Amino acid sequence: MRLACRCPQCITPPHLLMKLMQSADKDIRQAALNTLLATSNLRGKRSLRSSLAFAATPADGRRTISDAQGGTDLSAARVARSEDGPASSDASVNRAFDGFGTTREFYKRIYDRNSLDDRGMRLDGFVHYDQNFNNAFWDGQEMIFGDGDGIMFTDLTKSLDVIAHELTHGVTQFSAGLAYHDESGALNESISDVFGSLVKQWSLNQTADAADWLIGAEVFAPGIGGQALRSLKAPGTAYNNDQLGKDPQPDHMSKYVNLPDNPAGDHGGVHINSGIPNKAFYLAAVGIGGYAWEKAGHIWHESLKASTPDTQFQDFADTTFFKADQLYGAGGAEQQAIASAWREVGVKISGGRATALARSRVPRASGAREDESYAALKTQINELSQQVAALSRAVDGLKARR
Repeated sequence: MRLACRCPQCITPPHLLMKLMQSADKDIRQAALNTLLATSNLRGKRSLRSSLAFAATPADGRRTISDAQGGTDLSAARVARSEDGPASSDASVNRAFDGFGTTREFYKRIYDRNSLDDRGMRLDGFVHYDQNFNNAFWDGQEMIFGDGDGIMFTDLTKSLDVIAHELTHGVTQFSAGLAYHDESGALNESISDVFGSLVKQWSLNQTADAADWLIGAEVFAPGIGGQALRSLKAPGTAYNNDQLGKDPQPDHMSKYVNLPDNPAGDHGGVHINSGIPNKAFYLAAVGIGGYAWEKAGHIWHESLKASTPDTQFQDFADTTFFKADQLYGAGGAEQQAIASAWREVGVKISGGRATALARSRVPRASGAREDESYAALKTQINELSQQVAALSRAVDGLKARR
């Protein structure tokens, strides 16, 4: 059985950095190379930390931001701001601290979630990581920000949706553990884009119609010409110029990009194919109307909690259809918007599975209810077995590295 990938979950996709390595500007080439190498070197360290993240000590989501001071050794970083301390004179520190707080409050108030793991996990962050580091990432236990190279990228703390995107990788880690490769990995990235955008919309009190649906609109340096890293509203249109290339995200299953399941191939194109479920959420949110974090967001959040490491696009689409029924009623406007959204991106709701899920809510005879209860229990046992197997693989991998 394939081992789950404990890969760096970064905001800047590798295909963009590789494009920058072709730049005529040697400083841009060097910054892109350094970022790729630094990200690659993190892989072993991240694997260890991610495997142990389930043991994080509950702390009511208390925030601590540390300054890496241009280095990569996090143990040498100094604490720059804590939950009970005063504001810092460093704008990056304060932006990270405030972004953590906004994301924490969003999940608490909207989805009654107690920090990323729903058990009060500490929120630790590190700013000023490395030199000219054009990325930000979640390592399974904390979040790290680069300052950018000042030519193509600016300080990554400037974007609230980038902060919320990376922290949502933690939510996914503790909710479904979506394997970081191929469709499950693209869904992992999409979940982070969705809730990253929702946190920004919530902070601005924007309706679905009024939102820009962009991720990382603030990360490109002035004059670069790109809108953002990604667009949920229109995947494939976030940027298009000689320096960055063209945004490769598809918006339909017919355009799904098959790439190698390795770092150079973005582990099967997780940052690329995420455009498909991203567009589905956008369409569902606009179709339902109002604030996207309310009905559409609740459906996605509940569907995430019902997912497993190997959940594929089809599985998730069926689950969102079922959750719309559970939350807002069968055949309602919400469920119709969900079905229409997935259909528009080339994922047709699976009639058999979705109907079976929906029918489980209809009163039946006693014997039928017993059969359904047995089937539901069997499903739960199978899902639990998958989670235990995944944990066992992670532990075995940890032992092998010792």
